[in-house]
Amino acid sequence: MKFIGAVVILILNFSGQAWAKQLQFNKVTTDDFVEFNYQWLDHAQQTQSLSFAIDKVMIFDKFRNFKSYSAGHAKKYVDQKIRQSLIKSPLPEVKVNFLGYADNLQIELQGKSQTAIDQAYSAIAQLEKNFMLEHLEQNYYTQFISFDNNVAIKPDHVRFAQASVIDFTKLKDLILNNFPDQNVREVTNYVLGFVQSIPYSTLESRVTSTGAGFNPPLQTLWQNQGDCDSKVTLTTAIFRALMPRMKMMLVFIDNHALLAMNIKPEANELTITVDGEDYILAEPTGPAMIKLGEISNDSEFAIRNGRYYAEPFI
Repeated sequence: MKFIGAVVILILNFSGQAWAKQLQFNKVTTDDFVEFNYQWLDHAQQTQSLSFAIDKVMIFDKFRNFKSYSAGHAKKYVDQKIRQSLIKSPLPEVKVNFLGYADNLQIELQGKSQTAIDQAYSAIAQLEKNFMLEHLEQNYYTQFISFDNNVAIKPDHVRFAQASVIDFTKLKDLILNNFPDQNVREVTNYVLGFVQSIPYSTLESRVTSTGAGFNPPLQTLWQNQGDCDSKVTLTTAIFRALMPRMKMMLVFIDNHALLAMNIKPEANELTITVDGEDYILAEPTGPAMIKLGEISNDSEFAIRNGRYYAEPFI
């Protein structure tokens, strides 16, 4: 079943689905590593387990400066950079006056030519745009188009996943050794079950929360909980470590997130089509235990109506 398409407020309906169940979780901290131990029930209600160790420095130092987005802090950064730029490289034929302080900085332009003043305002607007993008990139945020076509700010989930792949490379042999045939569907459902069984925390509005509640992948493991954005980002990083050439899409619905994988679909599996290629949808979030190609009723409704947007994971 294909959907071609960007977002609705929804309360997920997982009717008829078994709930994910984490049977055991513990972590043991040593001088250099944290060992994670998991047991959970898979889609067939069979017990699965996974144990691995991760460098403690990576857990506590990686993304340690990541925090909720602050519009005031962003404005202060942009204003300061614009001021520095205009002092270093004055605009031609205009005099620049800086009025106000801190978050209330304003710029006044004076000149004999209205054309020169207009060009200066245009140049400053471009500087503002460039420095805002620079600030977002430095802090692992990005702009996106919300369901009502407003520009909003969210964590850059793709970059978080990209930077986290290296943290999960040791899982490749641990997981693939359980599947001698390395059947991509079996491996995928195993990982989905693992992440789905991690306790779920409610996603704050992606448009208004400005990153509150989002955990990078290692912090999701450390805290043993995550909202849908956190769990999709974690799942993407793990899949990339296991399957380096797999094409994937992070699919965002308002207040929910899915993953789409470029695997040949079977009958009745739910897919989206991007640039002529089919991507099978998956629900890493839980709390329902759902296999590859199946999604909740509410997710299906949003996807079917094109109310989503997809970010490629390159």
